[in-house]
Formats: sequence, structure tokens, C-alpha cells
Amino acid sequence: MAEKPSPIRPTDDEARKLARTLLRGARHVALGVLDPLLGTPYVSRVLLGTLPDGTLSLLVSRLSQHTRALLTDPRASLLAGEPGKGDPLAHPRVTVQCLAEPIDRDGPDHAVFRTRFLARHPKSRLYIDFPDFLFFRLTPQAASLNGGFGRAFLLEGEDFLIRERLQFPEGRNEAETIQDLGYPDVGSLMPPHIFGGKPPKGKMRIFGLDASGIDLFWGKSAFRWEFDAPVQDFAALRKRLSH
Repeated sequence: MAEKPSPIRPTDDEARKLARTLLRGARHVALGVLDPLLGTPYVSRVLLGTLPDGTLSLLVSRLSQHTRALLTDPRASLLAGEPGKGDPLAHPRVTVQCLAEPIDRDGPDHAVFRTRFLARHPKSRLYIDFPDFLFFRLTPQAASLNGGFGRAFLLEGEDFLIRERLQFPEGRNEAETIQDLGYPDVGSLMPPHIFGGKPPKGKMRIFGLDASGIDLFWGKSAFRWEFDAPVQDFAALRKRLSH
């Protein structure tokens, strides 16, 4: 009897780009952890932050059950990808298995986590400095991508990481560099599939820059534009945005 063909397609650059776009374009995700008392899965909804190296961040309260679970067992899973009209299973989504690492409030990384999270979630300013809140870094280990009917892929954690580092102009930080861009007409340059083929209505605001792409709000939705090739400095970024 002939073997049935595998439903898993070979992972290619298009699949990697879709997975990163789904994950880094998500404002919130479903978070799966292991309950430390029962040992069973526990799922919650959390706000998601991103970091320039491709890892992710969570801001959570120590009073939450999912926080206690992560402090006990660092294994976690994220589900990203919003359903649109029609069958919710017909829309792309990605499940990412991660390892969670708590971030010391007095450590050198905390300021970067805080600044980036506030840029993505401005309303978190109301509670971000409460003493019971802490950040976690989530490092992807593996992922399963469903890009639509008949488009299933398996990815590695390395597929989400950004090894190149974007060099900002001397004396400028990320927020200042975003201002220096002058808010170009990014929408006309972005591949239409990122926002479902039709640009959304409302104002556009860039809130994250890295060597592999741009994170932005357009209206009330967040999007991730992945470049075809990494950029390493501001001059290369400006050139990329001029085409």
C-alpha cells in the first residue's frame, strides 16, 4: 500500500515570513502554560511585546495563574492569527512553543522591555510600574504554521530570531529614529497581503524598527512588514523605504 503524502510542506522563506508576520503583528495572543498544581494545560489571553532580536515579551501580574505557572515551568505556547470573515479555520495562524525567562526589574534589559512595550501598548502605562508586574522574555523554540487550507509547515525557533542589528544614527535611539523617518508613505510600499489586500482606514504609526522589518499601527490594527533582506543602518533603511 502506497504511503499517504505528508500534509506538512517543506518550509520555505515565504512560510517563515508569514509566521513572523503573524506573530510579530499580533497585539495579543492566547498563552498556554502548565498549571503547577494540576499539571494540566491552562490557557489565557495576554498582550504581546516584541524585541529587536526576534524574541518576545510579556508583561504580567504575579497574581495571575499563568504568571505563577511560568515561574514554575518556563515552557509556554502562543497562538497568533486573527480569524476574518467566514470559516475561522480558513485563516492563517501560527502556534509557537517558547521558553520563558523572567526579567529582573533592576537588570540592564528592563528599560528596553519597558520602552518597547509602552510603544506597542500605550495604555499599559497605567500599570506597567506596579510592583507586582514583571516582564518575561519568550524565546521561540519551534512552531507550527497553518497558512490556510493545505498549507501546513513546521518551523524552528531560529526562523523567528533576528541576528542582524539595526544601527541607529549616532546619538539617536529607536523612538527618535522613527521620528527622523518623517512617517513616509509606508502603506504604498507594503505587500498587500500583509493587511489582507485592502489597506485599512485610519492613521498609521510606526512603533518598532529592527533590521528585518517595521512594526506599525494602521488604524486600530497592528501589522508587521518583513523586508526581503535585512538592513543594517539608517541610510539603508531610508533607501529601502524610498522604493
